[in-house]
Amino acid sequence: MTRLLAVAGVWCATAAMAATPSADYRIVGYVVDNAPLPHISADKLDVINYAFAKLDAKGDVVFPSPVADQTLASFVALRKVNPQLKVIVSIGGWGADYFSEAALTDASRQHMADGVVALIEKHDVDGVDLDWEYPTLPGPGISHRPEDKRDFSLLLETLRSRLDQLGAKHGGRHYLLTIAAADSEFVAGIELERASRSLDWFNLMTYDFHTSLTPTTGHHAGLHLSTIAPADDRAGDKAVAQFLAAGVPAKKLNFGVAFYGRAFTGVDPAHDGLQQKYANFAGAPSWRELVASYIDRSGYVRHWDAQAQAPYLWNAATHTFVSYEDPESIRAKMAFVKAKGLGGAMYWEQSLDRNEELLDVMDQSLRTH
Repeated sequence: MTRLLAVAGVWCATAAMAATPSADYRIVGYVVDNAPLPHISADKLDVINYAFAKLDAKGDVVFPSPVADQTLASFVALRKVNPQLKVIVSIGGWGADYFSEAALTDASRQHMADGVVALIEKHDVDGVDLDWEYPTLPGPGISHRPEDKRDFSLLLETLRSRLDQLGAKHGGRHYLLTIAAADSEFVAGIELERASRSLDWFNLMTYDFHTSLTPTTGHHAGLHLSTIAPADDRAGDKAVAQFLAAGVPAKKLNFGVAFYGRAFTGVDPAHDGLQQKYANFAGAPSWRELVASYIDRSGYVRHWDAQAQAPYLWNAATHTFVSYEDPESIRAKMAFVKAKGLGGAMYWEQSLDRNEELLDVMDQSLRTH
């Protein structure tokens, strides 16, 4: 209980007079259960996605973190600061298994739905977010089968029905059901239009376009394609277009923002390392680390790709390339959210920011008319 009081006390003291956020665009922030928890200004976002709960082999929803109960209680307490704040439990994440089994039969789907309802009632949270990466695909060793495509729709429909029953029990309260989703070939395993009927929104992971799994460097979170990128490369605007073309309403799409970069070493020097072959993937420095040790420091020079609306770093001495997000690229993305009439924006992840600098850009950009 000490942890809860300390965390909630700090947040409430710093934002006690905060105004309620605008309802025009939502800001959804993932928060990983770390010790200590990062500072969260409850007036700057609309939804906290707690990361992560998992499914076990029996289809039960479990918490790997030993302090999950305390963490969720501290998040729920932030409603005293922002009464409109929603707290959602995100289930899954990269490498999380047993979704395919949980979605497989009527009985297994109902079992998971009952577990979700029990979790919601126990913690007084506002719903769940499913982060299955990815239906029908092997991912990092997860179970998968072709039936996942239809089974995922059925799982969402079972959950939606069960959440509506719970809402009726609690005076008509609406419980949220959302998913994290990627673009391109990753959506081949989802019935997008059908899934959207059960969902309140999609958290689009419009980042990680270039990682250790891709053959070249590139913008890992570019809004548009670079002029030197191949036509089949991934970009944020292409992802949105793909979901809209599948019949997903624009207001159900949250554009994803990454509070971290992607670094590559042994990079060919053409175009200052952009869209080049590399020898090694060198990790994912957080925004905090980028400001402290990379941007215009130690030989790293910032470049701006006006076509892609994305920054990148090039170190000519070490042949290191870093793709990342910064205030300029985030402002461009928030303008895109408004121009396309999307539901809002999502980010990964709270602890990677520095003094909420990037969150502030999202907040100020979306709350200004």
